[in-house]
Amino acid sequence: MTEFSVWAPDASRVRLRLAGDADHEMRAAADGWWRVEVPDAGRDYSFLLNDDETPLPDPRSQWQPAGVHGPSRRYDHHAFQWSDSSWTGRQLPGSILYELHIGTFTPEGTFDAAIGRLDHLVNLGVDLIELLPVNAFNGEHNWGYDGVCWFAPHEPYGGPDGLKRFVDAAHSRGLGVILDVVYNHFGPSGAYAPRFGPYLAEQSNSWGRSINLDGPHSDEVRRYIIDSVLMWLRDYHVDGLRLDAVHALPDSRAVPILEELAVAVESLSTHLGRPLSLIAESDLNDPRLITPREAGGFGLHAQWNDDAHHALHTLLTGERQGYYGDFGSLETLSDVLTGGFFHAGTWSSFRNRHHGRPVDPRVPGHRFVAYLQNHDQIGNRATGDRISASLSPSLLRVGATLLLTAPFTPMLFMGEEWAASTPWQFFTSHPEPELATAVALGRRREFASHGWAEVDVPDPQDPETFVRSRLDWAELDKPEHASMLAFYKRLIALRRSVPDLSDPRMHAVSVQHGDQFLLMRRGETLVVANFAGRGQGVSLPGVARRVLLATGEGVTVMRDRIELPAETSAIVAL
Repeated sequence: MTEFSVWAPDASRVRLRLAGDADHEMRAAADGWWRVEVPDAGRDYSFLLNDDETPLPDPRSQWQPAGVHGPSRRYDHHAFQWSDSSWTGRQLPGSILYELHIGTFTPEGTFDAAIGRLDHLVNLGVDLIELLPVNAFNGEHNWGYDGVCWFAPHEPYGGPDGLKRFVDAAHSRGLGVILDVVYNHFGPSGAYAPRFGPYLAEQSNSWGRSINLDGPHSDEVRRYIIDSVLMWLRDYHVDGLRLDAVHALPDSRAVPILEELAVAVESLSTHLGRPLSLIAESDLNDPRLITPREAGGFGLHAQWNDDAHHALHTLLTGERQGYYGDFGSLETLSDVLTGGFFHAGTWSSFRNRHHGRPVDPRVPGHRFVAYLQNHDQIGNRATGDRISASLSPSLLRVGATLLLTAPFTPMLFMGEEWAASTPWQFFTSHPEPELATAVALGRRREFASHGWAEVDVPDPQDPETFVRSRLDWAELDKPEHASMLAFYKRLIALRRSVPDLSDPRMHAVSVQHGDQFLLMRRGETLVVANFAGRGQGVSLPGVARRVLLATGEGVTVMRDRIELPAETSAIVAL
């Protein structure tokens, strides 16, 4: 006998429908759960609420082989043959992350095809792969942030077994896997969970109705999220999760859901005997997210740091529009390198208010994930253009040097390591015509308000928008791309071999800057960057022993002075 269960606290009747069988009446319990035992569990199934004859997929479905609108299918996690029994995990401190989107990482856009490129990541020198969301969403392809099945991997990518094969293959090569997950909203199509119970709150966020984390029946909604988190880590063997937009999780309870997650994950990590990481995306600049629970924080392991991105991006590109307005100076970058945030209780002209909170100087820098590029910072540009489309190769190398020698956890976006020329645009494949039209119009109007011509904004529903966003691996055979890849490999290898360069102590970082140059001291190692379009000399705080790496030719060291050509950086040992 196999038990089926579903939470539907307000339903007066729930039936289980098995493929090719009669409907089975389910029994209600006082906690709102309905259950029934049946002799044969090998078929697809769905639920019928009250007297409605519309079959609905299981809110906790672990497999949606016919898509998010189809029936659910039982999945046996014990049937998969893992080969990673000796895997001891990858801790976040000291690691380099690599963000990728399964659908555009390879031409095939599947977990199995991505396995064929794992050796490239090993040779590059990264430690952890961060997958954009892979849980089921409606349509064939989109970024993944419109997911509606929080327990089921997307079938076109390869479904549950495909994700397990990918993680298993990554572990066999010494690579950990971080999974991006979205718990702040359901996608606009195929979200059946709210029909079963009060999963949604009255308030809304940028993407739709917020999740009910603190209202009536919210205990079970929170359990829904916690069980999803533990499932990915336990049953799919992933090494951590990136929690999308946690600032959009309204929660007034004394123990926030984020702290509950930290406690549950710590317990699972202890049981499994391997490190498990929780990384937040947050717009709040609130260090309490990454402060240990025993010190009054939430106990998450890291958070994305947009201030680090903005400080680097504005210096390299000269852009100052929108939220870049407060950035662009060497002072700003210095504040970030030594303090984590720039907006740390400071005035934000974009928000027209003060923003953020100072970071305790004892907080290690590895709790901040920093990046030159990521899916948001590229894909949320009107044309999805990478910085390699507008910056010189020499400035790209300067930016990479500062990213990979800063006291943070660095993250690369797929293709960044060879200065990929392919854009990464906003793409969707909504089957519903009205939803497709609304998304396309909304996208164009959004960018028109920022000064972009509507005709320049790609149609998210156009299949070519998706195709254009695929990586072109043939670029690796071109000299200019191969040269950039070789540089990234040297830089990453140097970061690993010189302890100063991965030291997370922000209070030990000292920064000097002058006329378009910056000098960052990391113990007995110096990082010097010349952003100017002309060569210039920089005095060093000590006698240089040797140049460990230079981003271009013509770097000259004379005892306590270094001459840097235009748009060049160097790493120097004292």
